[in-house]
Amino acid sequence: MSHFPIVSTGENVTRQVLSDHSDLMVVAFRFQATGAIGALHSHPHVQATYVESGRFRFTLGEREQEFGPGDSFVIPSGQTHGCICLEPGTLVDSFTPRRDDFL
Repeated sequence: MSHFPIVSTGENVTRQVLSDHSDLMVVAFRFQATGAIGALHSHPHVQATYVESGRFRFTLGEREQEFGPGDSFVIPSGQTHGCICLEPGTLVDSFTPRRDDFL
């Protein structure tokens, strides 16, 4: 069990840091309702996303792609990305280096 707090990041979306090190951070994003949005954004960190459960439509730069349980992908540094929840579930994201803004 993570000792980090659960933080609301939008309507029906929460974030919880699961583990961190200066070089790497693992974070769970939980989407509780269909239609919940992970807003479009970009950051200098490289991000790997694993779909633990649910179904999501991601915008990755100029393209859109759907992902479901067991899928994973990498988002390069600086790429604009975001998602819409198609079925409630959890995304597990890893960031390198650590997202200090999440602490």
